[in-house]
Amino acid sequence: RSVSKRLCSPDATMSGKRKVEDEAVNGADAEVLQKKQMKFPQRIEEILAKLNKAERDELTGFLGGGGRLGAGRREKVCLIGSGNWGSTMARVCGENVARPDRANLFEKEIPMWVHEEMVDGQKLTDIINTKHENVKYLPGITLPSNVRAVADIADAVRDATLLIVVIPHQFLDKITPIIKQHMHKDAIAVSLIKGVEETETGISLLSTKISEQLGGIDVSVLMGANVANEVARGDFCETTIGYNIKANADVLKQLFDQPNFRVSLVSDVPGVELCGALKNVVALAAGFADGLGLGANSKAALIRIGLLEIRRLGMEIFGEACLTDSTMMQSCGVADMIATCYGGRNRKCAEAFAKEGKTWEQLEDELLGGQKLQGPSTCISLHAAMTARGLTGDFPLFETIYAISTGARPASDIVDQAHTYY
Repeated sequence: RSVSKRLCSPDATMSGKRKVEDEAVNGADAEVLQKKQMKFPQRIEEILAKLNKAERDELTGFLGGGGRLGAGRREKVCLIGSGNWGSTMARVCGENVARPDRANLFEKEIPMWVHEEMVDGQKLTDIINTKHENVKYLPGITLPSNVRAVADIADAVRDATLLIVVIPHQFLDKITPIIKQHMHKDAIAVSLIKGVEETETGISLLSTKISEQLGGIDVSVLMGANVANEVARGDFCETTIGYNIKANADVLKQLFDQPNFRVSLVSDVPGVELCGALKNVVALAAGFADGLGLGANSKAALIRIGLLEIRRLGMEIFGEACLTDSTMMQSCGVADMIATCYGGRNRKCAEAFAKEGKTWEQLEDELLGGQKLQGPSTCISLHAAMTARGLTGDFPLFETIYAISTGARPASDIVDQAHTYY
């Protein structure tokens, strides 16, 4: 008999968790469940470890994503944001929730909130829902038909249990009250937003802000060496989810993981998020170096120093458990830094900034087609946070990048001041 038949028989509802244990004892796991002192979730993890893949998938489906929502309940996913990265994630997640082996984990349709705008005389939502393509922010990539563009944020998030937040952080204050009002009471979220905000005493993580504004829900983060267009076309890459609650992270891995988009889990939300935010600051330095015509040696040195300063800052603010070797060696760490400093939009615009002397706003309009840079604004927040903690003198590369990006010093200082770094 299949696992689900053993566990879903009419009398299996009696005594809830106890009955699941008894049924499992009658199956292949008597030895594990003889340890009566173990808690129920731990016993279930032991059971899953002993099953083969087909049985494990069937049981986790029955339990509703590892038991987060309970038997017979599926996650209702909502994607909040539809830019270049948001639309890329719509392709990945739309494909995953439609997989037959995940039918018991997720509802098949994913509403995607779109900040409505007109493109060639048509509403962008209408274009996405008829052509299944975001012609403005991800042209040439077909989105799954089960991804539905929605212009009203309240309609998009209504009763959603799993929120994917991938918008410019400037939108958060405006939309989070609406999200809180209409999301499911058991909702969790994952933030794909790269950036930080300054406080009177230092840095505030955007995942913390989202959690607070949504009533204290659990918020994980997803960061990695993920140039959106490459992910969208199916190039192999990796990403990292930083989590607080392992059961929630396991659900998120089912939502995002694909053969060419491999997900690893790390219990270091601050570390993963800081890497995702501050690599954009270091990418400005890489772009300045490219704009000055410098070679690979110079860029490699700036990347190394940037990684060092990110790690030191994380430990200074969040403690020794933040940005350990295991985090730094994940996709969110070294890999993301390399990809961003060679292929990201912040590097691209910083190169033009050094060459042409235009403002960041001009470069966004000319080079990014409406997309936004994270590096310059993160630079300002980072400088304010370090000033509040009296740390500016301890992070010379960050301070040089800030001075150049705000026009206080020339781009050539990125190497002329290198002797002051370390």
